[in-house]
Amino acid sequence: MLPKIDTEGLKSFIPEEEIHELLQKKTPEKAYIRDIISKSLDKNRLDPHEMAALFNVTDPDLIMEIKEGAKGLKELVYGNRIVLFAPLYVGNECINNCSYCGFRKTNMDIIRKSLTMKELEEEIRGLENRGHKRLIMVYGEHPMYDANFIHDTVKKVYSIKEGNGEIRRVNINAAPLDVEGFRRVKEAGIGTYQIFQETYHQPTYKSVHPSGPKSDYLWRLFAFDRAMEAGIDDIGMGALMGLYDHRFEAMAMLYHTIHLEEKFGCGPHTISFPRIEPAIGTEYANNPPHQVKDEDFMKMIAIIRLAVPYTGMILTCRENTALRDEAISYGISQIDAGSDIGVGAYSNEDKLENSKKSQFVLNDNRSLDEVVCELCESGQLPSFCTGCYRKGRTGEHFMECAVPGFVKNYCTPNGILTLLEYLIDYASPSTKARGLKALERQIADIPDTSSFKPLLLSRIDSVKKGERDLYF
Repeated sequence: MLPKIDTEGLKSFIPEEEIHELLQKKTPEKAYIRDIISKSLDKNRLDPHEMAALFNVTDPDLIMEIKEGAKGLKELVYGNRIVLFAPLYVGNECINNCSYCGFRKTNMDIIRKSLTMKELEEEIRGLENRGHKRLIMVYGEHPMYDANFIHDTVKKVYSIKEGNGEIRRVNINAAPLDVEGFRRVKEAGIGTYQIFQETYHQPTYKSVHPSGPKSDYLWRLFAFDRAMEAGIDDIGMGALMGLYDHRFEAMAMLYHTIHLEEKFGCGPHTISFPRIEPAIGTEYANNPPHQVKDEDFMKMIAIIRLAVPYTGMILTCRENTALRDEAISYGISQIDAGSDIGVGAYSNEDKLENSKKSQFVLNDNRSLDEVVCELCESGQLPSFCTGCYRKGRTGEHFMECAVPGFVKNYCTPNGILTLLEYLIDYASPSTKARGLKALERQIADIPDTSSFKPLLLSRIDSVKKGERDLYF
């Protein structure tokens, strides 16, 4: 059963007129923009008027300075680590009728499917045999996917072990719950609770959500408040780019961040900004009204990185390979790899059937092995790390590490250990060879004066001897 919606007394904290006014201001002076970049490089969150000023820059040289600032900031906070995960769609039943979504209830072209526990186990074994350690489980909005169902499916995932394989962190993307529902989900040991407002612009929100529980803007807007009240301190926000002006949506996410900081002491763990992609039987998705050009998308990524220095940024397989490779340098810290979004697709090789169970179309179809190999070749550190979550470095505690840049002191060693596990247990010969060379470079870059290095080298030896799941 879905929770009863009660939004009496709630008022939106997204100042729509103010955002529009800020985005209409004249082009700012170069010195002012450089001051904003410097503020961000000191790992200070930007204020809305500063973020708007970055969006109002039109000078190509100054836009490049914004991108270079984002590159430098990402290195300061996260190093060259890229966290890898996979999406797992548990069910595509839905009682909403969102114009842009392939799962909407009136779409007769899609095949409806919900995984049984046996089918869920087959999916997990397939993912573990590929080397995945982190998942985001995705659920449609339907009474059958209630808090108990989510709890039970998450617990099931954690229970499945295949050889050296195991899922160590399960994040979820699910419909808003009430506080009691969020408490129940938390009991399963979830990592991040992710939900997208889709669009923060209320007139647009109303037009694209004509019916179903999702049509209540405020119920969705305050979902993170209820999750945090229930004790879930890792949340992931996002907006679907293409429904309305992407600059407005990015600004609104900053206001949402500020709301959470002021009320709960910490902002989102991650921010996502997927662009609308074509979906079966969904004309709206084939021609989104505010399609974002690549160059504007890249600029937005860099600006978001500067606006919230301590927040992880996710870019998914919706985007093509070349764009993802470039965007990583502007501040992306998490990507999915080897993804398939058809319900049951990791254990079913029928691509046509899988496509009819999918919410939209993917543009990066590389395997996990290929992504790991290419990241190693480009100087990045592919990571399957889950150490922060299991060591309690979440919510405010994560911010205490992330804001001053301490987090990479844990994440780099943990990334090295998890990559080594992958190379030994799952990598193809060519990926293993390239990965081991990349690890040599990563280890060499850690100063000999680092207190982590001797213990890291010891744990590397232990992993080579067969031990697993060692982390700082």
